[in-house]
Amino acid sequence: MWTPRLNAVLGSLVVTVGFWLTWGELPLAVTVGLALVVAVFLGWQGSTIGRVWAWTTLLLGIECLAWPITTMVQVRMVTAEPTDRQMGDILNAVVWGLPSGVFWLTLSYGVFKRLINREQDSKQG
Repeated sequence: MWTPRLNAVLGSLVVTVGFWLTWGELPLAVTVGLALVVAVFLGWQGSTIGRVWAWTTLLLGIECLAWPITTMVQVRMVTAEPTDRQMGDILNAVVWGLPSGVFWLTLSYGVFKRLINREQDSKQG
């Protein structure tokens, strides 16, 4: 039973680093709090290693899709008219965030689907 919990901790670190990359600088207390909340969530939902990583990849996909949005909001909060550098940051977030988000969400879907198929097969056989 310790293996899924260990993977929940590792998954929470991965999600926390992704969140930190999305938002930029975060206070240490927020970062630690987020890591603990995600670890508890993954430990609660992840009865197996596969479920832990399915949820982790789902959260990563959501983070990647949120990256362009948060970048645009952060730029908009600073100025009404973005500079060329800020426009480059937005473009970078869109070009890398959207395909990455689609990748992680697709991977998550595949892992969840595989887990559901295995559960159905074990119930039938």
